[in-house]
Amino acid sequence: MSKKKYKSDVLRSVHEGASDLHKIGLIDEKTMREFDASCLTTIRDLSPKQITQLRKRAGVSQAVFAQYLNVSVSALSKWEQGQKKPSGTALKLLTVVQKKGLEAIA
Repeated sequence: MSKKKYKSDVLRSVHEGASDLHKIGLIDEKTMREFDASCLTTIRDLSPKQITQLRKRAGVSQAVFAQYLNVSVSALSKWEQGQKKPSGTALKLLTVVQKKGLEAIA
């Protein structure tokens, strides 16, 4: 099962088809990168203020938000204070929450 996050189910299908064509050599690397950019959720760094706003917009405490993101309350607190930055899976989940709301990862 794919762990990629797609913008929609239709784009998932398009991207998977393009990926199959790439595997057999009918789509080149440049075109595949363009499909990736078009179909996959783009990840951008979030400021401490943006992270705090995401949590508050969802109407949850730090403890609850941290649980949804599968991180410690301490880590979330440090992100919100600007002491550390989220990365990897946590940043991807924050991006999804920013675009689709907390229910998208519930």
